[in-house]
Amino acid sequence: MALIVQKYGGTSVGSVDRITAVAQRVSQTAQAGNSVVVVVSAMGKTTDGLVKLAYEISSSPSRREMDMLLSTGEQVSIALLSMALQELGQPAISLTGAQVGIVTEAEHSRARILRIETDRIERHLKQGKVVVVAGFQGISSTEELEITTLGRGGSDTSAVALAAALGASCCEIYTDVPGIFTADPRIVPDAQLISEITCDEMLELASLGAKVLHPRSVEIARNYGVPLVVRSSWSDDPGTWVVSQISQKRALSDLELVRPVDAVEFDTDQAKVALLRVPDRPGVAARLFGEIATQNLDVDLIIQSIHESNTNDIAFTVSIGVLKKAEAVTSAIAPVLRGNSPKVDEAEVIVDGQIAKVSIAGAGMIGRPGVAAQMFATLSSAGINIQMISTSEVKVSCVIDVSDCDRAIGILCAAFDVNSSPVHSPTPPLPHSPTPHSPVRGVALDLKQARIALRHVPDRPGTAARLFQQLAKQNISVDTIIQSQRCRIVDGTPRRDIAFTVVRGDAAAAKKTLEEVVSQWGCGEIVVDNAIAKVSAVGIGMEGQPGVAARLFEALAKHQINIQMIATSEIKISCVVAEEQGVTALQAIHNAFNLAGTHKIQVPA
Repeated sequence: MALIVQKYGGTSVGSVDRITAVAQRVSQTAQAGNSVVVVVSAMGKTTDGLVKLAYEISSSPSRREMDMLLSTGEQVSIALLSMALQELGQPAISLTGAQVGIVTEAEHSRARILRIETDRIERHLKQGKVVVVAGFQGISSTEELEITTLGRGGSDTSAVALAAALGASCCEIYTDVPGIFTADPRIVPDAQLISEITCDEMLELASLGAKVLHPRSVEIARNYGVPLVVRSSWSDDPGTWVVSQISQKRALSDLELVRPVDAVEFDTDQAKVALLRVPDRPGVAARLFGEIATQNLDVDLIIQSIHESNTNDIAFTVSIGVLKKAEAVTSAIAPVLRGNSPKVDEAEVIVDGQIAKVSIAGAGMIGRPGVAAQMFATLSSAGINIQMISTSEVKVSCVIDVSDCDRAIGILCAAFDVNSSPVHSPTPPLPHSPTPHSPVRGVALDLKQARIALRHVPDRPGTAARLFQQLAKQNISVDTIIQSQRCRIVDGTPRRDIAFTVVRGDAAAAKKTLEEVVSQWGCGEIVVDNAIAKVSAVGIGMEGQPGVAARLFEALAKHQINIQMIATSEIKISCVVAEEQGVTALQAIHNAFNLAGTHKIQVPA
């Protein structure tokens, strides 16, 4: 007999008929001999209606009272679903987050789960009852026993956390779509259903705007090895399995407050090639990496900074063994890229074979603004200068001088309480894949970001740490971070540009936060651009596959889409483009990797 946790979203329980249909599905699962815990959201647009009521009363309602109000929505759903199950002859009981023992931080509207006291659930399960739990909510660990809510996507988080705490066989997320798609089918009509995807890939896609699963729920599934499947509430189709490749055991105390970093990784078999002052126009990256791909050279990190005047810098890393070949290819293509540009804009090739890449890795970094800043500060404290930065949802990497590598590993392990510092190795393939996958599994478009560029910041240890610590203090999460390769001397001080992206709503606050810091350094201006889009390709098959980046850049060049920034990790390539070209960019990349299917799947609007 298996223990199964099922979660149903608001549309799945949006009416009496739908609640009855859910009850029938749950009953069938129980009648098959399984123990069942069901987590449900509020009915349909109930939460939106409650928020509207609150703002009709107050222009700035307190977060505590909002939690009191919004937590009532799920109570309606659980009571009605329990009644529907009882009408079918299936014993059931409804429990609020507090009754079920979901204990959280005392943070209203955005609490994280500390632990789940499972005694009551297990007692009811032994009695043959289906336990129907209110998602999205818990109770604080303080003496006041405050009702708290978990924030957006909280019911997903509740369900996966319960599955982890109960040691469930799997967690089934039922929603109004058949599973995870290669792209948003509302934008790309021929997007196809993915049968299986890793947690790391799903974390990237979820954080880039794929709304089927909230990143926090995937983080828990990854950290605790919870088998997770996303299915439609309206069919019996198999859906998409989200597979965790983490087998280590974790304590269930401080469930969502596990240390953010699992490992400190390093790679000393790295060399950097930088191409400075290339023309800022469509097709440049495609031509450069197309030539590199024809030589079968595998590229690791790729960084393109913000443009200056009419030129950009592009830097990338390769293994030391192919550095001479990479340098030769880059030097040969540089005059072609320059074209008819004036001599002053001549592209310059710089190589450095004395570098290393150090990385911190872990799903716990999601939504925690201070993790990257802590890494930068730790390196700064040892006088280690950062040459390149690459960020993703599960990893932050810094390129440093190879002579600093051993010290960097030691201080990062100490700072993040990590005992493991492995050499990076590629992610193994999915265990149940019948055929090789495309190197790209999915593409995503984020139209809710803004770019902030800081001109002429000092190129010395501690600069990045100071900037991002200030943002972390204001609880501002930073996404893509780019540091320019071009260095200029201003008043005797070497300086570079740093650019990063944030949620558009945080852009003004981020600029204000940094103005005081940069004014003390005598930096140039802080430029905010709200009219950007970030398009990304994600896939564990990218590692060790020359030509993936070139294929992506070529797809954009064919549509005359200029790339404003490039940032990569082992399993993701992200490009910042003009906002009005975002949808076209998404569709172009999806087509370039042959992710389209032979038939369209109908998805609710």
